[in-house]
Amino acid sequence: MAFTAADVKKLREMTNVGMMDCKKALTESDGDFDKAIELLREKGLAKAAKKADRIAAEGVVCATVCDKYGVGAIIEVNSETDFVAKNADFQQFVADLAGVVTKEAPADVEALKTCKMGDLTVQEVLQEKVLTIGENIQIRRFERFDESTVNVAYNHMGGVIGVLVGLQVSDNLKDNATVKELGKDIGMQAAAMNPSFMDKSQVDEATLAKEKEILLAQALEENKTAAKPKPEQIIHKMVEGRIGKYYEENCLLQQAFVKENKVSVEQHIAAVAKELGGEIKLAKCVRFEKGEGIEKKQDDFAAEVASMAK
Repeated sequence: MAFTAADVKKLREMTNVGMMDCKKALTESDGDFDKAIELLREKGLAKAAKKADRIAAEGVVCATVCDKYGVGAIIEVNSETDFVAKNADFQQFVADLAGVVTKEAPADVEALKTCKMGDLTVQEVLQEKVLTIGENIQIRRFERFDESTVNVAYNHMGGVIGVLVGLQVSDNLKDNATVKELGKDIGMQAAAMNPSFMDKSQVDEATLAKEKEILLAQALEENKTAAKPKPEQIIHKMVEGRIGKYYEENCLLQQAFVKENKVSVEQHIAAVAKELGGEIKLAKCVRFEKGEGIEKKQDDFAAEVASMAK
């Protein structure tokens, strides 16, 4: 029995299994849908697909730099439970994926899934992990820094937070150990302080306008109860001054350096560059925190027990 591309699409929609696996199943079953579904179930693929609807908000973030070429990558892979996230096999899988990103430079997650991990594609290995571990596992996101920058990876709390730092440096500092130590310090800073922006120049107008609106409202409220209320034009100048405080709290380069809070991060970078006799600039910085932005399922244990008793 012949089958068409539309049949493959239909089987995929019915099982949530990949297109190539659906095509293979229809080929083996000679176009018989029931047999194709049975084949997919036998291979465990349909079972794995069912897990894909379950929320995966735990997991691991891994930042890494290739020893040979200096290419950096940071990736987040999610699981359903923290128990699986702490599993050594799962953590190795995530580290291996980061290595694939550095080597193959995929454009996005879907492209990454087509890359090879040994004899299998990433998607095939992922499906195997879902079956053996018994949880939904999702490759969520990644970033890659090429060798044009000196890249430094920092991983915090066993993969809860990862930071990838890219430093633009003069040629005489490309293999300097102090520069790499600086990159690690910046990674620690980003991990701990979670800045919204790398530099104040990156704060968009909408965010700035909203912050000024909030600060103005606060200043006007304070002025109402002041012993000597200030003129409105002075209030507006105060708001402009307080914007500097916003930069110090939310922009990485303007934050107080955690190891020496009398200087900012950018001042510390400048001091290190001067001491080493070269140029250093923070070009890129990416911070991933596992599960951030994912709405976690709130389990109601009592309700679950009650439903099982019905």
